[in-house]
Amino acid sequence: MTESDFQHTTTLVLALAFAIGVLFGAIGQRTRFCTMGAISDMAVMGDPARMRMWLVAAGVAIVGFNALAAFGLVHAADSIYAAPRLLWLSALVGGAMFGFGMVLASGCTSKNLMRAGAGNLKAVVVLLVVAFAGFATLKGATAIVRVEWLDSVHVELAGGQDLPHILERLTGLAARPLAAGLGLALGAALLLAGMLPRETRSADLFLGGIGIGALIVAAWYVSGVIGFVAENPSTLEPTFVATNSHHMEALSFVSAVSYASDYILFLSDTSKVLTIGIVSTVGVVVGAGAYSLATGTFHVEGFTSADDLGHHLIGGALMGVGGVTALGCTIGQGLSGLSTLSVGSGLAVLAIVVGALGAVRYQGWRTERPTARAVARAVS
Repeated sequence: MTESDFQHTTTLVLALAFAIGVLFGAIGQRTRFCTMGAISDMAVMGDPARMRMWLVAAGVAIVGFNALAAFGLVHAADSIYAAPRLLWLSALVGGAMFGFGMVLASGCTSKNLMRAGAGNLKAVVVLLVVAFAGFATLKGATAIVRVEWLDSVHVELAGGQDLPHILERLTGLAARPLAAGLGLALGAALLLAGMLPRETRSADLFLGGIGIGALIVAAWYVSGVIGFVAENPSTLEPTFVATNSHHMEALSFVSAVSYASDYILFLSDTSKVLTIGIVSTVGVVVGAGAYSLATGTFHVEGFTSADDLGHHLIGGALMGVGGVTALGCTIGQGLSGLSTLSVGSGLAVLAIVVGALGAVRYQGWRTERPTARAVARAVS
């Protein structure tokens, strides 16, 4: 491959990643797709609509990724999620921090990107804090804690931590047919859980669930197939173009927001280049903004009190630190990582849910506390 061909491939991958981000933002804004919202709706109101949408998205992503893997187009080992080193403690601690933080911040990173595009100034502040805390956990002060205290506690496997390769080592069966079978079975189970009962299906369920899931698969194809170069003309080594991790990437937003801020701050530094994460992050804001302007729902909103600001600042910090520590957010680990059938992704998603439920209970306690005090004063 010539240098010109390499640059053309890079430009194509970036353009496609931006388009995927735009569609993600528009669909997410239209359907109110939000993992935090799905968890809180179930926990507080018993409303399963958005959780079912998330289950459908996860099912589509799992079926799609493992279909690509079964045909040999992508390999789970080329992602950060299926590495032999299982960072179980980082996944659990980081996931719980992210889950708790996203409730305090009124949504996960992707939701705040959409809200920022729709005019929400609170989301802008949250994203700035996520960027700062995330980059500090990638390369700064909290990175030291992450590496020495959490990442150092791990299990070293004989091969990839994705289920097809684990079962390949245990049974001797080939990973590719295992990916096809497991992907179809687990993905179909999630799809059925989200789609049934039939009478509760809605247009948003199909658009949000199938649409978001398909975009995750499209992102894997763009990075893992179109973006794979067998011989980089500069290094003569195989590479995945336009990625910060130097691995195959799909959608993930905590580290992407951090790298986007780094790119903006050091734009004159020629070593800083656009990546899939950066352009897809911008695309989400553009897509959500375009949809809100087109439908007349664009609305500028700010903080209502110092208490409101404080909780959003803490939530943003927890998401930045937790998302990087857990190797992803509700989209990065929750859909992209989970689609690879990674054990670490499963642990991270479980921890995110537990952290979010803990934060929902905390917010319920904060809401009830003034009422309890008023009753106590009245009795006394």
